[in-house]
Amino acid sequence: MNDPMTPSPFRVERVRKELSDTFTLDLVPADGKRDFPFLPGQFNMLYAFGVGEVPISISGDPSKPDTIVHTTRVVGAVTRAMRNLGVGHTIGVRGPYGTAWPVEEMQGADVVIVTGGIGLAPLRPAIYSILENRSAFGNVSILYGARTPEDILYRKELEKWRGMFDMQVDVTVDYATGRWAGKVGVVTKLIQRGGFHPQDSIALICGPEIMMKFAVQALQDRGVTDDRIYVSMERNMKCGIGFCGHCQLGGDFVCRDGPVFRFDTLADKFAISEL
Repeated sequence: MNDPMTPSPFRVERVRKELSDTFTLDLVPADGKRDFPFLPGQFNMLYAFGVGEVPISISGDPSKPDTIVHTTRVVGAVTRAMRNLGVGHTIGVRGPYGTAWPVEEMQGADVVIVTGGIGLAPLRPAIYSILENRSAFGNVSILYGARTPEDILYRKELEKWRGMFDMQVDVTVDYATGRWAGKVGVVTKLIQRGGFHPQDSIALICGPEIMMKFAVQALQDRGVTDDRIYVSMERNMKCGIGFCGHCQLGGDFVCRDGPVFRFDTLADKFAISEL
């Protein structure tokens, strides 16, 4: 039996610069066995040899498990080392870990996806899964907020999704720069005027915790109940298997019991600012 704390070697197949501080790595197993199934919302522990390990959500297409895709922002020594990797370099991978977005349970319902900044990356696999079986879902709305137009992640994909006749994609920025002629304001404003039916909707939220807090409140104000709201709580994860205790959230471990939580199971903890 393999040690769950021992990473497997993966080879970098492709590197893409997304934003000034954000990049995407396409990874394939070094042993040539191109089959790495995962569920939308799960994460891997990525190990930069000689530097350290970080949890990163999988941001690729679940229907294409031959390549594992990770989009991340440079926020420390490990991600800085990862940014310097090139095609053919090796990185360690453990996973996949964690709970998933409830894609199958959402079938027949309207879907509201609320996200900000790099929070779109953990939600992209869920969007891919919905698009693959689009007729199984009701109305689909993607509400995305970025700090500036230059910080919009996956811009070309957002434009492609916006062009589809059966999806609503709404983008806003906190600060307009350059020739931006779109919406300006926080993403919660999109929720307040969003064209979805609250009683028929299931909401998925991922982004900075302060954004998620106000997004939940805006959805509640619209009439979406807590048992139909899901949030991803990626914070303080170190081991990925609930062993080290760094990610404890009340009685839960984010890496083991999350990162995706149904909000009614988390509401009491979510309201405690220092927890």
